[in-house]
Amino acid sequence: MRFDLTDLRLFCDVADAGSITAGAERSALALAAASTRIRGMEDALGAPLLIRSRQGVTPTEAGRTLLKHARAMLAQSARLKEDLSAFAGGFSGEVRLLANTNALTEFLPEALSAFLADHPQVSVDLEERLSDEIVGLVAEGAADVGIVAGTVDVGALTTYPFRSDRFVVVTAKGHPLSGRGPVGFAQALDYDQVGLERSSSLQRFLVGKAAREGKPLRLRVQLRSFDAVCRLVECGVGVGVVPATTAARAVKTMALAVTDLADDWAIRELTIVVRAGAELRPYAKALVESLQA
Repeated sequence: MRFDLTDLRLFCDVADAGSITAGAERSALALAAASTRIRGMEDALGAPLLIRSRQGVTPTEAGRTLLKHARAMLAQSARLKEDLSAFAGGFSGEVRLLANTNALTEFLPEALSAFLADHPQVSVDLEERLSDEIVGLVAEGAADVGIVAGTVDVGALTTYPFRSDRFVVVTAKGHPLSGRGPVGFAQALDYDQVGLERSSSLQRFLVGKAAREGKPLRLRVQLRSFDAVCRLVECGVGVGVVPATTAARAVKTMALAVTDLADDWAIRELTIVVRAGAELRPYAKALVESLQA
């Protein structure tokens, strides 16, 4: 068997995405080229690596074994590149960072800009995921650093504090929910919703919470940013659930009412997670230190 680093990186991307198409995009390969590489790996091994279905792909037992070793080899390759970069003129490399919607939209732009300005030779591969997905991927070595909600079970991962925030309900002024004390998410579900795209980690989280309440989440429109959500809410299209930091910024320029959510999950302590016992590469360690600052 001769699997090169491109093969291994592609297989990890496909496994993480659950799709050959999405994995090919992450690896910057054409779909036909990616499919050919995967088939070539299976032919060389003499066994299937992926179970293919209409819902996507999942690794077979052989695929899971390959995934474990591929991640270790890619991490070692990255460390080799970093160590040798000192002889080629300094610090260079890439950090893979996973974050939930709240961290990605409200806190990371400013935090990452400071880090990247201080480390011009380092790039950050940033992806949005659900908090529980992030925990699993960091534990498996598929990402260097993750930022998750403080309520998620992080298992044996090492944690560091990041930021604090909470979710609130925004409505147009004069809406039945405006001017009241904290309301439960179940009460907000009685009204049409303005939310993020269904693929966003927060929207998937809220859909799950609505299901637990036994009510549908009636999305009238789906947008790409919290600021856009607030603008549509101001126009009376529906109500929205957004971070308090977003709401505080929006009320300065929009006619909005902000109501606290009474649910425990509305309080958002954001936490940085890394693998326990694993020595972080210097640029990943520098990112963690920068995010904490």
